[in-house]
Formats: sequence, C-alpha cells, structure tokens
Amino acid sequence: MNADTPTPAAAPVESDLDWTGRTVLVTGAEGFIGSALVDLLVSRGARVRAFTHYKPYGDKGNLARYLADPHSPVETVTGDVRDAGRVMDAVEGCDTVFHLAALIGIPYSYDSPGAYVQTNVVGTENVAEACRRHQVRRLVHTSTSEVYGTARTVPISEEHPLQPQSPYSASKIGADMMALSHWHAFELPVTVVRPFNTYGPRQSARAVIPTILAQLHSGARQVKLGSLTPTRDFTYVTDTARGFLALAACDRALGRSVNLGTGQEISIGDLAKALVHASGRDAEILVDRSRLRPAGSEVRRLVSDNTRARSWAGWEPRVSLDEGLRLTSDWIADHLDLFAADRYQV
Repeated sequence: MNADTPTPAAAPVESDLDWTGRTVLVTGAEGFIGSALVDLLVSRGARVRAFTHYKPYGDKGNLARYLADPHSPVETVTGDVRDAGRVMDAVEGCDTVFHLAALIGIPYSYDSPGAYVQTNVVGTENVAEACRRHQVRRLVHTSTSEVYGTARTVPISEEHPLQPQSPYSASKIGADMMALSHWHAFELPVTVVRPFNTYGPRQSARAVIPTILAQLHSGARQVKLGSLTPTRDFTYVTDTARGFLALAACDRALGRSVNLGTGQEISIGDLAKALVHASGRDAEILVDRSRLRPAGSEVRRLVSDNTRARSWAGWEPRVSLDEGLRLTSDWIADHLDLFAADRYQV
C-alpha cells in the first residue's frame, strides 16, 4: 500500500462543519446539483450567495422559492464565471466557495468546443484567483467522472489516467488542473470533487434518466436511446450534495481529487428496464442512431472507487438506486411540462 492509499476506517463519521452563519458562495447555484446543494446549506444554517447566470427573460428556475421570500437566507448574484471582475466581487466575504458553474453536456461540446474552454477552464481560473485574493477558507471545485474516459481498471480510483474522450471532458480536465495548480503554486485550500453520474429531481432533459422517464410518462410505447451497453455508476443528488459538504470539512482532501459514487454499475439497457418498472409503464427499448456518440468518444464503463470519500470524509451513499429511481420518476411525472419527450436534447 503506497502513501496515497487511504486506510479504511472501521466506523467512519461523516466530516462536517457548523455551517450556521457562514457565508457560502455556490456558483452554478440554479443548476441541478447546485440547487440541491443550496437546499442542504440552507438547512444547515448557512447564508448562501447564489451565483447564477444572467437571463434577460427573468426565469427564476430552481431557486424560485428563495427569491420569493423577502427574508430568504439566499442572496442571488447574477453574472458569468468568464467575467473575472464579477466573480471577484461575488467571492468577497465568503468562508467557502463551491464551484459548480460549468458548460455541461457532451453532445454540444462537439459543436462548440471553444465555449467549453472559456466557461470551464477560464471560468475556473477566475474563481480560483478570486478565492486566493480573498483568502477563502476552502474552495470545492466540481469535476466529473467523464475525465477518466473508458475505464482501464475497475473500480476507478483517483489515480486512474485522465482521458479526454470529448471536448467536454477535456475542458473539465483542464479546469481540474487549473484548480489544483493554485494549491501547488499558491497554497489555495482547494479540493476537487469528482461526482459520478448524479441523478434525481430537477435534472435536465439532456441526461439519460430524465430522457427515459419523460418518454415513459408521456405514454411512449417505444423508448429511444443511444448505446445500451455502456455502464454507469449512479448517485442520488442528495447524496452528492452531502459529499460536497463532507469534503469541504475534510483537511485530508486538500490539494486532492476525491470521487463521489456508489461503487455499483449498471448498463444503460438494464437501467432503462429498471425505469420502466419504477414508472409503472410498459415500453420497448430501442436504439436511436442519432443519439449515438462518435465511436472514439463513447465512454464504455464508469464505476467509482469511493474509498477516499469513505475513509477521509466518512461519506457514504444513503439512497439506493431503486428508491432514487422511484423518487425521480414521481417528480418527472409531476413536472412533465418541463420536458420535450419527443425531441432529443443535446
């Protein structure tokens, strides 16, 4: 066992801080994971500064309930992570920064790779520099399991080679390295969190689970998907949010990358069958060639080694896949108007 291999703890206790009264910035706060993290921070007593992308049409999105409350513990700051000055202002006075803002979605990265570099790499540099200048207690930077590419060894530990199999994953690798460079060069207290496939209520239609459920709840008799053979490690969104907080309190994770995943994998084909069951519907699963990734870009297998998160921060997933799929199915059935089930979302 080398020096970097964590020793499993017999009965780990999840790392935590007293978040009461702490001012915390969440970039990408309106997003799927970001809004779940805001909910958790508010429940722990934090004062949340939500950095959101400016939208001239005034959509309040996932934070609407906070914006309607005149006594809300959430302050909204609109801007763009590509704007260094705006980011610098948003970070001022913050104890902790959770950086989730990113341009996501693999298919669109084939069409506009430069936009991914600007938002994900340059945006991360702006956030890291602002955290350094304002001497924040901790920066938690969000990565993705996509940086690993197709697994060479399983389960995938943080020592696995990084493989840029799409412009999106390449931009996230660049962002991770930019964040970690500030630890090495400037001693910025930063941790890189690598969630595997997070799912749950509020996830956008571009992800596979909402894609399947929206088709099912719209009454489709045939569910159209891309490749059915790749495997993924799915983590329910509240577990991922808990992992962010646990790692923000974990000094051993400073300057390191840490996976958040269940350690269990399921093929997309078997996942589709499980969703048919969870939804109570009946449908045939078909491959739609328009949804296939380029052959060299398809990540065939992702399953996490979560030893660091368990041993260093005492984190472990609590929501089973069956329970999480049922909860997600119920939410999508109640919010079907948000999804265009007959159109492929890139």
